[in-house]
Amino acid sequence: ASGVSNRPSTMSNSTPATDNEKKKSKGKRSPCSPSRVLHIRQIPNGVTGAEVVSLGLPFGKVTNLLMLRGKGQAFLEMASIDAAVSMVNYYTPATPHLHNQPVYIQYSNYKELRTDNQYNQARPQPALQCANAVQHGNLGITSALASEGGVLPSHGSVLRIVVENVFCPVTLDILYQIFSKFGFVLKIVMFHKNNQFQALLQYADAMNAYYAKMSLDGHCIYTGCCTLRIDFSKLTNLTVKYNNDKSRDFTRIDLPFGDGQRTMEASLSTPFATQNTIFPSYTGPPGFAPALGFPQGAALGPFTVTTSAAPGHMTIPGIPGNSVLLVSNLNPEAITPYGLFILFGVYGDVHRVKIMFKKRGIALVQMADATQAQLAINYLNGQRLYGRVMHATLSKYQTIQLPREGQEDKGLTKDYSNSPLHRFKNPCSKNFQNIFPPSATLHLSNIP
Repeated sequence: ASGVSNRPSTMSNSTPATDNEKKKSKGKRSPCSPSRVLHIRQIPNGVTGAEVVSLGLPFGKVTNLLMLRGKGQAFLEMASIDAAVSMVNYYTPATPHLHNQPVYIQYSNYKELRTDNQYNQARPQPALQCANAVQHGNLGITSALASEGGVLPSHGSVLRIVVENVFCPVTLDILYQIFSKFGFVLKIVMFHKNNQFQALLQYADAMNAYYAKMSLDGHCIYTGCCTLRIDFSKLTNLTVKYNNDKSRDFTRIDLPFGDGQRTMEASLSTPFATQNTIFPSYTGPPGFAPALGFPQGAALGPFTVTTSAAPGHMTIPGIPGNSVLLVSNLNPEAITPYGLFILFGVYGDVHRVKIMFKKRGIALVQMADATQAQLAINYLNGQRLYGRVMHATLSKYQTIQLPREGQEDKGLTKDYSNSPLHRFKNPCSKNFQNIFPPSATLHLSNIP
């Protein structure tokens, strides 16, 4: 790969190119075969290692980085060939931008990067560790970021979002679905100020806020409109009094709707499927989930949690590693325990379901383990069910108690622990490989 032939000691499985080979290849580069190492060109001055790493994170774990600052180039090593192929396939038709400048990605001749730190590498490893930590939910790595020259800014967890050119509807649920890809969103407040659509959004962790700003600032929700301008707010905590279509506290399901509140249905009835997005849909290999939980046509890029990274790593209120889900904003007139059993059973084995006796729009769903509970959250949170946008998170309860004998329950609590319809009882089941978000196309099997 160009740019490092004078320092081959940083690579393996390669020899320096001769001058004749350089002349032949100049301007006439033959395509390389797929490699875990990707060569990134035309990187603007001032781009940090963390920003380069962020290009690869949506497709899998980044295992190494080599920055060639004087040449405006970098080498990014992915954990697998599949991740590298997905990244190249995604960015080939949709050229990525860093600091508003296009950068170009191709396979490198090198099969891996060595970890020894050359003087021109500018110490990217702390940035690499941090970015991977954010992607996989381990937010303990912070102090090492100092060497990246301010990658860890002194900011809080509250973002101020201004949406420009609002020619298409932007609802609170749209913002939640977009920003929750970068960490757990605690609260959102929407308002109009200076004739602008604005919102304040609070994350559970400041690093989630930093990563969301770095990835989303300047992007459009829809093609040509609804441009996101994101900055850090001076507020450290948001106060939310009502859960409605203008404000929401996702940690408090008990808040009232407030007076004069428009119904949630009215604010969400716009046919989003007619809109076009600025990013093409992501078609990666098995194990890399496409964008989840967005209304059709409103998915913002490939930022997802892969199934391999899901177990027990997300920052969510409730008990870490819990297998009981709290599901809210359900349609009380249409929902049944059996319906929830079937729906959540696509992502794990459901043992028990309980619809709240006094609040029929809220239910508890007990999965077989924490991994399956997290998969259900990843794929079902934000999906529309019987006309309502469903919210799924971890519960503070570790188990669902069955009603005592004689206790009034009206069939709202059901035990399915011995159901013959469980898909994942066999550890080697192919069903584990066939987990996808809800779509308009169904796959039918076992047809006689």
